[in-house]
Formats: sequence, C-alpha cells, structure tokens
Amino acid sequence: MTTAQLLTGHVLTFTDDPFIVPWPDAVRIEENSAVLVKDGHIVATGTAATAQGTHAKRHDYPGHLICPGFVDAHAHYPQTAIIASWGKRLIDWLNTYTFPEEMRFGDPDYAQSTADTYLDLLLDHGTTSVASFCTIHSTSVDALFTAAADRNMAVVAGKTCMDRNAPDGLRDTAQSAYDDSKALLERWHCTGRARYAITPRFSPTSTEDQLAALGALWAEHPDALMQTHLSEQVDEIAWVRDLCPQARDYLDTYEAHGLLGTRGLYGHAIHLEPREIHRLREVGAGLVHCPTSNTFIGSGLFDLMGLTSQGLRAGLATDTGGGSSFSMLRSMAAAYEIAQLRGVAVHAAQLLWLATAGSARVLHHSDEIGQIASGLAADLCVLNLASTSAIAQRHARAEDIWDAVFPTIMMGDDRAIADVWVAGQKR
Repeated sequence: MTTAQLLTGHVLTFTDDPFIVPWPDAVRIEENSAVLVKDGHIVATGTAATAQGTHAKRHDYPGHLICPGFVDAHAHYPQTAIIASWGKRLIDWLNTYTFPEEMRFGDPDYAQSTADTYLDLLLDHGTTSVASFCTIHSTSVDALFTAAADRNMAVVAGKTCMDRNAPDGLRDTAQSAYDDSKALLERWHCTGRARYAITPRFSPTSTEDQLAALGALWAEHPDALMQTHLSEQVDEIAWVRDLCPQARDYLDTYEAHGLLGTRGLYGHAIHLEPREIHRLREVGAGLVHCPTSNTFIGSGLFDLMGLTSQGLRAGLATDTGGGSSFSMLRSMAAAYEIAQLRGVAVHAAQLLWLATAGSARVLHHSDEIGQIASGLAADLCVLNLASTSAIAQRHARAEDIWDAVFPTIMMGDDRAIADVWVAGQKR
C-alpha cells in the first residue's frame, strides 16, 4: 500500500464529448479543487477528495491546471533524431530522412537508447501515453515496450510492416510480417500497461498479400488495435490509385483485406471521399488528427469540425517526426489554427478533450487513461498557466478560467509542464 497523495489546484474533468454536446455541458474546470490518488489510481476528486485526503501527502498547485496526462494517438518514435528535418513532400521525406534512420533500429542498443530518450521527451512535455509505429525490426518494438514498462506508461505500439517500395534492409514479407507481428502481439499485448497495434505502414509499402496476412492476424486477435495511414497527401492518393487500380478508393485498399474496423486507427485522413467517410463512421473507426505534421510536410487541412459533426471519432497527435514538435500543446495550437483556416474557432475545452479523453477513446483505452475520474490510472499533467513572461502578462488579463487556459494552449511548451504523474508517481 502506498501513501495517498492529494493534489490541489484547478481540476479539468469531462462528462461528455464536447464535439457532440455543447462544450459547457461536457467539460468543466473546477477551480481550487483537488484530486486524491492512491495505489496508482484516482480515488476521488473535488470536495470528496479533500474530505478523504486528510492524512494524504499534499501537493499544492495554486493557480495551476491539473489535467489528464496527454495522450498522443499517432507517432513514430524511431524518427526522434530526425524531427524538424528540412522540408520536402511526404515520399521524398520518407526516402531522404525516415528510411535511412529506421535502418538503424536493427541494433538493439540503438533502439533502446532512442526509446528511452523518446519517452523521457514525452514526459517532459506532459504526455503520459502514446501510440507509436516502430520499424520492421522486432527489436524496435521490444525496446519501446521495455522503456514504457520501466516508466509504467500506457503505450500502444507495433512492428511497422513493409514489403515493397522501401529500401533493402527495411522490407519484410507477407509471411514474416504475420509471424513477427503475431509473436510480438502474443508477447506484449495486455502485458502490464502495453497494448499492441498491428501496423502496416500504408498501402504503398505493403502488397496485397501482406495486407491480407495482417488482416487475417487482426481477425485472429480482434482485441488488438490496428494503425496505419490514410489519405495524407494528394500525390500519395494518386500513387495508391496507380498501385491498386481495382480499389474503389484509398480506404478500400485496407477494407478489402480485413483492415477496416472499430479498433482501427487511421492517421491523417485529410482528403477523404464520401464513401470513405460513410464507412469509417459506420464501423466506428478512429481518425487521428496530426496538425503540425500536416502543415510541416504540406499535406492539407484536416476537417475536424466537419468530420466530428458527422459522427466520426477523432484523436490528436504529434506525428513525430513528420510533426515538428513533441508537444501536445503545440498540436492543440496547430489544430486550432487549421480549424480557423476552415472558418471554425475550436474552443479550448474541445482541444483539451482531443489531447486527452478523445485520443484515449480512439485508442479504446478510456477505461484506464484520458480522464480524471475515480478508478482510472493517476496519469496527470499539471500545467503552469503563467509559465513564461509572455503567457503571464496575458494570463493576468484573463476574464475567466477558460480565458486563463487558452494562452497556454497557444503559446505553451515544456516550460508550462509543472509536474507529471504516471500511475500515481511523480516523475
């Protein structure tokens, strides 16, 4: 039994999805409140936490926002070292930077060092959970899950599978993709806080045989997740059309092989056809918005409000290292900016939902992470709402609590992260 911990400050909680119901009815910040933590879980919030936490160790965060740890729903941890590499479009960027770096992950020591560095960077930025692509090397998957277990973090990951249009040393086969993924899934899925995602990179780098093999594996393990990319750039879509002329659209290249489902995660999804929107909504699949990546690589403007208004579920991500920041605060700011270019002002409450409960929901992990609620894991991020002089002077003029929070979303970085708690332990 561990000592109970009482955290005091402003506390962010959710009662519903602010993209479905009006945000004031779905999201609340209870000022000068509290969270009681014991044995790695949240015991109570608000006045109940204060009443029950009389003998708990106190951690006072006056004027700070206690929120769920951020949940990054789409990333590539092997790209840590090449983040913010200069320009180019997606395919050129993969060939110039990504593939040469991913070749190095056959070395277990290099993979482990990068995984440790990456997760520490996430924690520095308030992110306590992530869904990451690895490389074709099983060592890269073992490294990330080992690093996550060392930190007691809830992490989703999978071996990236590619058997065409990739360099020598980064291609597997349909059979080895199935065999390796199955072995990794059986080793890691639901071991501690680990969750496995079957991971075809995207249709251009997987033959139909490989996609079919991975679809068969998912059918055998339907409780696993499946993550891939969808309709990121217009020239990518044209490439898919040339490679798969029989497909009705990009999504059909997955659907035809059993890779469309409720537990599917489809990164980017910017240039969707009406049929694709209908099918994604029909099966309850998860879309992942990667705004800093979409602007950095020039992919396009994700239709956040349009898609969610049609009933699709969305999460938020950094897409490291196509995304140019490890910070979910920066991803929230970029999501706001992209929505503005589409003529909609997304509220701070909706942005915070996306970065926490929304991402947890698309990862099918809402039973453990993404909210501050009794029984959930005590994964928490404490935001200093006046972390820099620029933010502090704006914060001083705030008219209400939401007006006080918004400048940190728009201008905050790792300096805004006052503390991070993972499973009830302060990092």
